[in-house]
Amino acid sequence: MSRRIPSLAPTLRAIAAGAALVFVSGCSTVSQVGGIVGQATGVMNADQAEAMTKSAQAIEKTFEDITPQQEYYIGRAVAATVLVTYQPFDREEANAYLNLLGQTAAQFSTKPETFGGYHFLLLETDEVNAFAAPGGLILVSRGMVRCCKNEDELVAVLAHEITHVDHQHGLKAIRKGRLTSALTTLGAAAGSSLAGGQLAEVTKAFEGSITDITSTMMNSGYSRTTEFEADKGAVAIMKKMGYNPAALVTMLQQMQGQLKPDSHGFGKTHPSPEVRIAELKKVIGNEAPPATSTVRQQRFQKAMGGV
Repeated sequence: MSRRIPSLAPTLRAIAAGAALVFVSGCSTVSQVGGIVGQATGVMNADQAEAMTKSAQAIEKTFEDITPQQEYYIGRAVAATVLVTYQPFDREEANAYLNLLGQTAAQFSTKPETFGGYHFLLLETDEVNAFAAPGGLILVSRGMVRCCKNEDELVAVLAHEITHVDHQHGLKAIRKGRLTSALTTLGAAAGSSLAGGQLAEVTKAFEGSITDITSTMMNSGYSRTTEFEADKGAVAIMKKMGYNPAALVTMLQQMQGQLKPDSHGFGKTHPSPEVRIAELKKVIGNEAPPATSTVRQQRFQKAMGGV
């Protein structure tokens, strides 16, 4: 059964509008797509045909044209939507530890910095799940933490989610038609301020984009290829950090024992732990499970004990 994505509340709608305004001010292709509507209605002269070609090329590379600032505002709206369903877990020490591990892991990724920076937050739910919103807002459930028996395994979870941000998997869940529509509207208004109806159209496109991302994360999940890519990215991050990547395997084994056939979370939105383990072993081989570091274990128990 699919989880119903909450409709955007007024606050979230304002965030989407803000994202749309940022898109208006920052989009590098506005001048290129300014002639689309004129060409379609026959009012463009022959000299403007090249502009139409350029605009089509710009739309094809829409995701490349999303600036870090735009990605941040989209991510804020996505995270806010997730938090309509899941409440934050209010425990300062646990969240501080999660952020310390996450911020450190991010530095070893291929995208160590984002416009708004990485932020990590625990969610108050027993459901086994984690969400990576565009721009670096990463939410991890208490149920997911309980699948981790040590710091190495928690780092594995965070490294997987960081790779989703790094590779912009969330943004790629947006239906291309939505951003094409936004670019076309912006092109029609190039050189002038957006009228009320045009701003509403761009805002609607961004609201739809937010729904596309949250629906993918909370209902349908990414493709197997995407999840395997995130696992491989996690392995690379862990190796650079000095953590044994086999911790990702042991975490998945523990997750497999906790997931129920009808459970939400990873059980519905990710390939089965068994399948992911098989793919991981192709990358890391039959590496022995990590030896438990006393210092790391003490840190983990102090911060996450009782979570």
